[in-house]
Amino acid sequence: MNPSTEDMLQAIEKVNADHIFILPNNKNILMAADQAKSLTEDKQIIVIPSTTIPQGITAVINYVYDSTPEENEARMTEEMRHVKSGQVTYAVRDTSIDGMEIKQGNIMGLGDKTILSVGTKVADVTLELVERLLDDDSELITLYYGAEVAKEEAEALAEKLAECHPELDVEVHFGGQPIYYYILSVE
Repeated sequence: MNPSTEDMLQAIEKVNADHIFILPNNKNILMAADQAKSLTEDKQIIVIPSTTIPQGITAVINYVYDSTPEENEARMTEEMRHVKSGQVTYAVRDTSIDGMEIKQGNIMGLGDKTILSVGTKVADVTLELVERLLDDDSELITLYYGAEVAKEEAEALAEKLAECHPELDVEVHFGGQPIYYYILSVE
């Protein structure tokens, strides 16, 4: 699901706009986006360096229609820096990372840079992951639940987070993503 530079150039060609924002939402796509920008001559391409889906969502939310592309680029880039992202998935093999022993089938909570929680239950790992991402500046927790999670499970988890942190807003949305039980953000 990683688009190539050529894929991006084809998409750019189809867009009827003078200014096009690319949000890679994945560190593996940043270089392709930058190449597409450098190879495009007839349109202004602005690459917002989002490396996670929650960063990309925050950047898009902060786009202001009446602002210049440069003002939007600055605002979108700045606002996404306040986002801490997490993903909850399963281990495909036994391994040891950062002193954690992980067995095939374990549930893992991944932060922006490392594994932050490991366990056997999705809800428990997700709760621990959120706890590790929270800080004194946190105001909002957003859960995007995946294809393998029932809406009721996600809502119950959101309620548990709201009970544990009544000072924070908690949102839950269907993301429908495969592989990841949850993609989440803390802002």
